[in-house]
Amino acid sequence: MIDTHCHIYVPQFTDDLSEVLDRAFEAGITDIVMPSIDLTSKAAMAAMHHDRIRFHPMAGIHPCDVKGTIEETALWKWAHEPDVVGIGESGLDYYWSSDYIPEQKDSFRFHCRLARELNKPLVIHNRESTFDMLAILEEEQDGRLRGIWHCFNGSSDEGKTAIDLGFHLGIGGVVTFKNGGVDKTLTDLPLDCLVLETDAPYLAPAPHRGKRNEPAYTQLVGIKLSAIYEKSLAEIDAITTETARNLFNI
Repeated sequence: MIDTHCHIYVPQFTDDLSEVLDRAFEAGITDIVMPSIDLTSKAAMAAMHHDRIRFHPMAGIHPCDVKGTIEETALWKWAHEPDVVGIGESGLDYYWSSDYIPEQKDSFRFHCRLARELNKPLVIHNRESTFDMLAILEEEQDGRLRGIWHCFNGSSDEGKTAIDLGFHLGIGGVVTFKNGGVDKTLTDLPLDCLVLETDAPYLAPAPHRGKRNEPAYTQLVGIKLSAIYEKSLAEIDAITTETARNLFNI
């Protein structure tokens, strides 16, 4: 099982990182893909180690950390490093950061170009910006752009649009929320276009909602999908893991 979106390197895990990773392995996690927050994430991600879990960094600037012109040269160099499996997380966020929307759009387009140039998947953060996000993806898509709409919580039509644009949908703890609506939306969307994620330490699934999320809870997301798609957890694991491995080339 692969957690395709986990900030395991942030300070919230400093005090008990070893125990968190042991629990993840016991829950079936073999790989953790780590989205970047900003350029300082690189060193923190490089320090991650566990005897039985593999870590895969991404390179990117989170839209909430775009406060002006981003350091494109530094990000370009980092993204070219062979251990970097994806570009992101990038995207748009009009909820937490509405003061720099033009700069966010410029940054998002730069991340799209990086992803195309390097043939690496783009991982997208989207909050209250779906129309603009999908419009930019459509403009930037030249047949080479691919990736994940992280923390997908859109409508079935929006999900289908993203899939038609070459993207997969990242499903995390929100799918377990009683009134989240994602579980109902997924009945219209194909399982082979989904990947599992936690976004740890954020958005913990039920019954841990409101507490610190961790990669072991990827299993709870898988269990929810097994109920939605009427398949065993082993089948959900096999399908989503193959999708993630092919997407990130891991």
